[in-house]
Amino acid sequence: MAGTAPDEQRAYGSALAAGDAAGTARPDGGAPWRELVAAALLGAERRRPPGGSVTALLDAAAAETVRRRAGALPATPLRHVEPAPEDRRGPLPTAAERRLAALLANRAAPGAGQPGGASGRRGPGPDLGELLPQWLAEANAQGYRAPAALLPALLDAARARTDLRGETLAFAGPRALWLARQNPDWKFALRDGVRRQAPDSTGPEEAEKLWEEGLFAERVALLGALRRRAPEAGLALLAATWQTERAEDRLMFLDSLRQGLNGTDEPFLERALSDRSRTVRATAAELLAALPDSALAARMAMRARSCVTLDRLDGRGIVVEAPHECDADMQRDGVIPKPPSGRGERAWWLCQLVEATPLSVWTERLGGLPPSRIVALPVADGWLDDLHAAWCGAAVRQRDAAWARALIGQPTAPFTEGPGDPAKLLSVLPARERGEWAARFISAHGLSEAFRILGVCGVPWPLPLGRAVVDALEIARDAGSYPWSFSGVMGLAERCLDPADAERLAPLAAVPDETEGEAPGAGAYWAESFQRLVATLRLRAAMLAELR
Repeated sequence: MAGTAPDEQRAYGSALAAGDAAGTARPDGGAPWRELVAAALLGAERRRPPGGSVTALLDAAAAETVRRRAGALPATPLRHVEPAPEDRRGPLPTAAERRLAALLANRAAPGAGQPGGASGRRGPGPDLGELLPQWLAEANAQGYRAPAALLPALLDAARARTDLRGETLAFAGPRALWLARQNPDWKFALRDGVRRQAPDSTGPEEAEKLWEEGLFAERVALLGALRRRAPEAGLALLAATWQTERAEDRLMFLDSLRQGLNGTDEPFLERALSDRSRTVRATAAELLAALPDSALAARMAMRARSCVTLDRLDGRGIVVEAPHECDADMQRDGVIPKPPSGRGERAWWLCQLVEATPLSVWTERLGGLPPSRIVALPVADGWLDDLHAAWCGAAVRQRDAAWARALIGQPTAPFTEGPGDPAKLLSVLPARERGEWAARFISAHGLSEAFRILGVCGVPWPLPLGRAVVDALEIARDAGSYPWSFSGVMGLAERCLDPADAERLAPLAAVPDETEGEAPGAGAYWAESFQRLVATLRLRAAMLAELR
């Protein structure tokens, strides 16, 4: 506004913002609101303001604003909010609470404050945000409750990263659900959190009422709790309302039957094979295939037996005759007729049949041989890869360690020469055997394929695996590679190596002398990466000590 001082302009702006645009006159005949607005917009130099001066105009605007506010209708009172539920778990130690605050503050900006962060190259400091999952897991193992002041930051972190939600909601406890009801940004907690706070002590009448009247998440939680302690009772509730449930809900409820899956579920699952939803039918077939004594498993086994036999001439090889059609009965049992792009129909149908067949069938069918000898048999007419890939799928689905061990083979063989996904097969093996196999694989092949298998190994890595990874990193450094070519493995090492290894690895953090022919600066970059590794291991050790 022309001719006004800055303070007067700010006061004028506040007065205008407080009023509305309706131009009603004052009851006592004073200047109407429209006149005040017009004078202010045109400026004192172009129109004489009410009262004769800029100060008088501002005074009139302020007075009129107060008058209009005083005449407003009272606001609708907010609903009464019940207090947050009590969490009786013990409080965090002071040092652990400070650590959590630091991890949360850094979770959104990995590498923040580290040299080189803007260029994409991480500096020597630990990535605090990536340590949050491990911190939460240990805090939950120790039975601590979350500090009230940090609950909003925790829920924000879980909202941004779905991998944090399970541990975060367990740590935040019932107050997370209370907060989620106040803030729609955290509505995920109402879905995921309710499922994790399953009502294990619910009585029959209360369970029936909750099943009929509860929210979807509450019903899923109830069904999961019942399947843990009384599978038949959970199945009875589901069967009572099955026909009236929505297709997407039927799928989620059916998936809950994995908990406590047993032979008494078979009649219900057989009926679900005729469901109007294709995804429901496929899930029912998958669950029935996981019951080795089910009628579906027997039907699949009969079909698969007709496709895979020993060579009648010498009995020392396998002959495959894949299905020539996918009939209606096969489709009802979960066989998908249309193959993915680039896959032949017959090979696709064969793999689905073999995957759903109990693996024990093949010992009986193929001369009583153990899995290790069966997978060594030659397979005629180029069907070896398809048959072995199907056995891999069956071993993972049925969690059969003997078959997984036979199919994954020796760690000296490269991935390209084996069937299936080695990482999935490894996940079937016991944790110690998994780590030993991965260590031998890395010793034989280096780190080029290591990331795929390291992710399924337990934390912290066993000593042989940790040493194999560090040795391979040293070899890569000495070969002149740059460390960011192995950033994925280095990140896993920071989170998965035993923290007790920090001092043993400290010499690797020294900057080596550059040698002739070495890539420029590679030695310094490797030293920086090892500095970060050592610093992270030390931080993890301190972090766990604070919680314990």
